Amino acid sequence: MKTSDFDYHLPEELIAQTPLSDRSASRLLLVDRASSHLKHDIFKNITDYLMSGDVLVLNDTKVLPARLLGIKKETNAVIEILLLTELGKNIWETLAKPAKRVKIGTEIVFGDGSLIAKCIQEGEEGIRHFEMIYKGIFLEILDRLGEMPLPPYIHERLEDPDRYQTVYSKSIGSAAAPTAGLHFTNALLDSIKQKGVIICTLTLHVGLGTFRPVAVDDVLKHKMHSEFYRVEQNTIDILKDAKKEKRRIISVGTTTTRTLEAIYQKYGDFAQDSGWTDIFIYPGYKFKAIDALITNFHLPKSTLIMLVSAFASKEIIMNAYEVAVKENYRFFSFGDSMFIYDF
Repeated sequence: MKTSDFDYHLPEELIAQTPLSDRSASRLLLVDRASSHLKHDIFKNITDYLMSGDVLVLNDTKVLPARLLGIKKETNAVIEILLLTELGKNIWETLAKPAKRVKIGTEIVFGDGSLIAKCIQEGEEGIRHFEMIYKGIFLEILDRLGEMPLPPYIHERLEDPDRYQTVYSKSIGSAAAPTAGLHFTNALLDSIKQKGVIICTLTLHVGLGTFRPVAVDDVLKHKMHSEFYRVEQNTIDILKDAKKEKRRIISVGTTTTRTLEAIYQKYGDFAQDSGWTDIFIYPGYKFKAIDALITNFHLPKSTLIMLVSAFASKEIIMNAYEVAVKENYRFFSFGDSMFIYDF
């Protein structure tokens, strides 16, 4: 299986640079994963395709202001770091740029010097581990010095940082937003509940594993980076009941999907759990946890488009993407949405 099998042509003007004023006004492409039939709608009408008894699973992670620009002490060179994962004892795994300027012992000063990052370990592909040296509360310092870590394909300034958070975000720790959830408003979630849909949450802190590009030709040689997840017992009880009663479990986003499938693969059932997962889902994978998927349009040759291709099929997904391009859908983080299920 080749990475190039998951490539498609995307005109640059279809990459959404800013969010819509109304989160739920994005377009919705409905995809029948059995017949490949497509239907066009608006996201706020998602309730029309949900049924009483369905379970909607959300990732409640919250994005850190994880992008930091600082000055290398020795040379005054500008260094950017992206916080990926807290490893404990003020040690953070990061992505540094330009990484070649950052060696063990390098110190980077941020702002007025209230935060200093000292490199203690070098890794591959720009990964660096830093010890964070500061006084006070780290998250407060980060709120003051950090920026929202928008993806590199977004070139417009984000006026309201909250638009890169879901309305239900609460568990801080992500380096990127679980973007499938950006389309929901509180009013829409209330309407969904009123229809009898059960909403539950889990946490997966989005890190390098989700957005790192596939750099190898052979898909099977790609190595996913581990990301931290946590699922509480109340969510597990809801999922177990739904599975037993054959009610649909609808995953909002690839991060939610990876968490649920990782747990089911580990235990053969839903189970309360927390830990790290590097699950890589691509065509040929047999889904055990979910029945339907709400997701955005993903980058060519990414692990995310491979996951959705596994859930439907590569042929169905690549055709859906081709249609979306022809119909001028908006792509990626601030773009439009897909609902993949059995019509």
